Amino acid sequence: MQTEPYIQPENAAEVNPILCIVGPTGAGKTNLAMRFVEYAKTMGLTIELISMDSALVYRGLDIGSAKPSKSEQAAARHHLIDILDPTEVYSAARFANDATRLCKEIRGRGNIPVVVGGTMLYWRAWAHGLSSLPPANPEIRARLDEEGKVIGWPAMHTKLAQIDPETAERLMPNDSQRVQRALEIYEITGKPMSVLLADSPSQDGREGSAIPSWIHLVSLEPRDRAKLHQNLEKRFNDMLAAGFLDEVKILCTNPGLHADLPAIRSVGYRQAWEFLDGQIDHNQMCYKALAATRQLGKRQLTWLRGIAGRNTFDPFNPIEWEAALDYCKSTLIQK
Repeated sequence: MQTEPYIQPENAAEVNPILCIVGPTGAGKTNLAMRFVEYAKTMGLTIELISMDSALVYRGLDIGSAKPSKSEQAAARHHLIDILDPTEVYSAARFANDATRLCKEIRGRGNIPVVVGGTMLYWRAWAHGLSSLPPANPEIRARLDEEGKVIGWPAMHTKLAQIDPETAERLMPNDSQRVQRALEIYEITGKPMSVLLADSPSQDGREGSAIPSWIHLVSLEPRDRAKLHQNLEKRFNDMLAAGFLDEVKILCTNPGLHADLPAIRSVGYRQAWEFLDGQIDHNQMCYKALAATRQLGKRQLTWLRGIAGRNTFDPFNPIEWEAALDYCKSTLIQK
């Protein structure tokens, strides 16, 4: 994780609050944002969207990341999409600074910034900062990488559960990047990451922390989990039909890419990479990809439920969907 200092907007409490649309994967965040864009146009207002998604930053990760379509990107200017090669690494701290800078630049053009996405670590960094965590230690990180390759990341996750059960509970056993970071923090500080975050409640985006006064938060939270899972399965099948595996085959030809890079560890891409590498069969790939996607959604909802004062709407309820759009519209009155 990079350690650029987090910079809050100048006079943050005095500026017009920035709308942020969040929710689990498959909840319809992009659809709501685009409906809002079209409505704003009828009022003569221009919205620019800032992506808060750890996969959309990468070029070449299009189908499997559910990247906004060309027509959607043509309808509204999108930021923080296709800004890195998949061999590169993006961080929560970098997102926080990029989003803050972009909000200022967009307003400087007389337009309206709207942040959209579900990478909740990015949310915490942007809304509350991450300065309570120590910078990365290359030597410790390299050693943990080697250990993870030898014993496997599920075993590393078990080690984490012994020293920091709270953090381990919200991480997937194969989430090597975050498991590694949590173990690294413990080795550097001698304290679990969960304890460090609890010691700095003003900087922790979880555990009931308040939403900053300079953010309007709209959270799409499906109450029918079965409906969400059904939609995720359909979306994954649509991705396969649209050429997802061909997309990953192209990535596999890049000699600079490997399975341990954050881009390839993205949900869906990891499983497709394993399939194309001959480690699993097609049915196993589909099963593991859908299971990982459902787990991602569960973790995102856990994050969201820890944010006090958020405005929640069920995207599968037509009345609440329209209410979510109405709430977005109401923020324009303060423009």
